[in-house]
Amino acid sequence: MTKSDDLSTRLIGAIGRVHQASSDFDLFPAVDLPENRTLRPAAVLIAIQIIDSDPHVILTERASTLKHHAGQVAFPGGKRDQDDANLEETALREADEEIGLRPKNVQILGQMPSHETVTGFTVTPVIGIVRDTFTPKPDHNEVAEVFLAPLNHVTNITQFSVQGRRWRNQRRSYYTVPYGPYYIWGATARILRTLAEGMQE
Repeated sequence: MTKSDDLSTRLIGAIGRVHQASSDFDLFPAVDLPENRTLRPAAVLIAIQIIDSDPHVILTERASTLKHHAGQVAFPGGKRDQDDANLEETALREADEEIGLRPKNVQILGQMPSHETVTGFTVTPVIGIVRDTFTPKPDHNEVAEVFLAPLNHVTNITQFSVQGRRWRNQRRSYYTVPYGPYYIWGATARILRTLAEGMQE
């Protein structure tokens, strides 16, 4: 079994162990969310690239001019278009548009349960492995930077901490998993935390 095959097996197993949806409000129980709220469907691609035998997650720093989550670390992704056949196609299309990762260069392994954001999206994380050599070509209208974070770091439970800040006159708590100069927090960190929990065998 190759390293890629072993990694695929581990990730598929992790997906199978994750059953509960997550939310930006998981650590903020004081928020009373209306049951009839309308959420916009979106998807992100957790693309894993093997560099020198070590798996890394492809992450972006969003452009500072964007309407939602400007300047934050994020997976490639975005809202579902009407022409998208499904959320997997959404994730692949967005990764192609944002960082130049072609859909045919991604082996899709599966999807994690959705994640609700404070900005009104229900985000489906799609997990895939980059098949061949890939050099990012970011669209700088959306992406300020593309970087790699070791999978073993961002799925290590001990690397996560809970921090907080004021939000709408209340204290909001959230997960963080810093890596080098990059402050990974919010929805991205929460999704990675869910994956990390699934990878605990």
